[in-house]
This record gives sequence, C-alpha cells and structure tokens, in this order.
Amino acid sequence: MTAADPVVATDIPGEMRRIGAAARDAAAALAGASTEAKNAALNAAASSLRADTAALLAANARDMAEGEARGLTAAMLDRLKLDEARVAAMADGLEAVAGLADPVGATIADWTRPNGLEISRVRVPLGVIGVIYESRPNVTADASGLCLKSGNAAILRAGSESFHSAGAIMARLQHGLRLAGLPESACQLVPTRDRAAVGEMLTMTDYIDVIVPRGGKSLIERVSAESRIPVIKHLDGICHVYVHAGAAVEMAVAVTVNAKMRRPGICGAAETLLVDRAAADSHLPAILSALIDRGCEIRGDAAVQALDERVRPATATDWDTEYLDAILSVRLVDGLDEAIAHIERHGSHHTDSIVTGDAEAAATFLKRIDSAIVMHNASTQFADGGEFGMGAEIGISTGKLHARGPVGVEQLTSYKYVVRGDGQVRP
Repeated sequence: MTAADPVVATDIPGEMRRIGAAARDAAAALAGASTEAKNAALNAAASSLRADTAALLAANARDMAEGEARGLTAAMLDRLKLDEARVAAMADGLEAVAGLADPVGATIADWTRPNGLEISRVRVPLGVIGVIYESRPNVTADASGLCLKSGNAAILRAGSESFHSAGAIMARLQHGLRLAGLPESACQLVPTRDRAAVGEMLTMTDYIDVIVPRGGKSLIERVSAESRIPVIKHLDGICHVYVHAGAAVEMAVAVTVNAKMRRPGICGAAETLLVDRAAADSHLPAILSALIDRGCEIRGDAAVQALDERVRPATATDWDTEYLDAILSVRLVDGLDEAIAHIERHGSHHTDSIVTGDAEAAATFLKRIDSAIVMHNASTQFADGGEFGMGAEIGISTGKLHARGPVGVEQLTSYKYVVRGDGQVRP
C-alpha cells in the first residue's frame, strides 16, 4: 500500500470539484451509516497503521529530508517527525474515537407542548468538512477519525511539508473504510501541493459545509479573509502561565517547565510566563534555572533580567509572539489584576493557566480570563482533545460560535428539531 506522489496540477478547479462531489455523496452515505460500520472502519484503519509502520516512517523520512533541506526549524521538524511511538499514538487515537459514544442521532433535549406536540433536538452531522492544516501528520488521522465518527465526510489539505506522510496515513484510513464497506471518498486528501487548491476549497460552497484551518497565523488569516464557507477558527496559541504569590515553588517549577518544554512546537505550549512581583525572589530563580537547564531561551523585562544574567531583554513584540520553539517571554506583574490585564491584551484566547494555592485568586482568574481553556495548577499542554477524554481533536477553537476549545465528535455535529404529533393543526 503506497501513497501517491504529488500530481501535476493542470486542472485544479476541476479536480477539486470532483473531490467535492465525491465527498458530498459520501456524506449522504455516512449520515445513515451504523455506529458498528463507522467503528469497524476506525479500528481497521488503526490496525493498518500499526501493521504498516515501516512504510509510514519511510514516507515521513522523505518529508523530514525535504524539511531539513528547506531549513525548517527544530521545532517545526519535531512537529513533522513520526516515530514508532507517534504512529502507535495515532492508532490508539482512532481506537479511542471508535470507543466514544456515537453523537449522531442522540437526543440533546426533548419536551412536550400543551397541545401534545412532542419536540426533540437531535444531533446530526455537519456534512462535508474541509480541513486545511500544516506540519503535523497526525492531524490526518485525528481529523479523519473524528469526522468519520461524527458522520461527516472530510476533505483534507495537508501542508506541503507533510505531503508524503499524510498520503501514507490516508491510504491506511481508506483501507479501513473499504474493509467496513463505507465509501473511500468519506476521507480524501487533496492530491497536490499547489496552494491554488486552498483557494479553490475556500469557495466550494456547493460541496463543503465547514472549513477548519489548523496552522500558523498566516494560514488562519488567509482562510478568515478568503473563505466563503463558515470557519471554525484555530488561532495561534499565545498561552500563558501565571505564577501567583500563593503558588508552591515546586509546583510552579514543574508546571512551567512542562507547559513550555514538553513539546515547545504545539499550540498548547506556554509562550509567556507571568510571575507576581511578590514571588520574584522566592519562585522565579528556580523556575528560570530549570528552564535554562532544559535549553530554553528566556526573554524578560528589566526586573527579570536582574534576577539572572542569562536572560535576554524582551521587546514589545515578544508578548504577542507564538514562538513554537524553546523560547519563553517572562514578565513580573503586580498581582492578579495586572496578570489578567496582560493576558487579555496579549493573549490569543487559547489556553491560560494560574498556579496558586489561593482558592479565591484561582476562582477570580478562571472567571475573568476569556479564553477557550482556563486552568488552575495544570500545564497548558493538557489543552488537547485526547487529554480531555474526547479521543482526539480536530483543533482548538478560539472562536465563540458553535464550538469552543477542543473540537471533538460532538462539536462536529449540528442539530435538527424532530416534531411528532397526532394530527395537530395550528389555530
């Protein structure tokens, strides 16, 4: 089983319409597919990923070699890299999605009117979901699996840097669909690296119901500006850890180091650390040393620089930067109100965490921070659908309409009203 090499894009509009029409037909079939069939496809795809790990790693090696030749950063290469553990995690994710309750057809609410009409609000698929993403090959499996379980067809446009990896993964997903008797076109990968395909996707209102962009700021801005299709936005992750004066030093060190350095290149990685001025001498030296020892570059304000000569000066742009790298901006603040004001001014409303033993301060932070995910005494790297028990996620939505936070199977559904009567007519 092999993945196709890039095609010569001579008729991108025609090819995209063909893909769109096939997806629309597949969505109609999936809307009525049984839970058993969808789960069978997911489990078969997971087995195929495991069985063909060597082929997946070979495809990924091509992408890695091309990425190194193009000068991708170490963080970007880490996002791109597959190994046996990451392939196994993709397979585990598909099986976890298979184990979730099927949202399609579930009754959200029901009631009976005085005239005897029985009204139910019932979950239904969105239809065809277009996913445009960069770098991380696992998005191919996660997005396809979530769309399939929620009864949606998926058209995926992978980043050019992960083209071979995404193609190899998609081949295994379509193998699972075939074995389950479901249309292969339920999950399709745009078969070209040409960026014109993105422009076509954004105008395919006859075929695609929702666009989900997952990538850097420039991609999100382009999709937001050009799309004629509703967008579930996954904006940049300028995530904060705020160490309150009431934090335990050991916890503050552990949470901050994990939030930044576990995987610096993911959207849930912390990009700014705020520390109460009252805790600067007692907490910050240990935090800075632990981060620097792990290879993190610190960019701080004047007060932070005074505590450690290894700290580089922060500029005004640092507070608004998603590094996706082993770099952290650090600032001292005069208490909870200033920390909240900084986050609201510079954050991207993705994920923000407070470390404190003060329950009142924590409650205030959780209430007032207007982000998709707010945390108390936990690493921002838990901002992940899998960690939330959702099996996987198609992205972290930072918008406020339809879906917010991790977008899992329930968030990929809408609803309709089902009304049952026994001959009622309206007076």
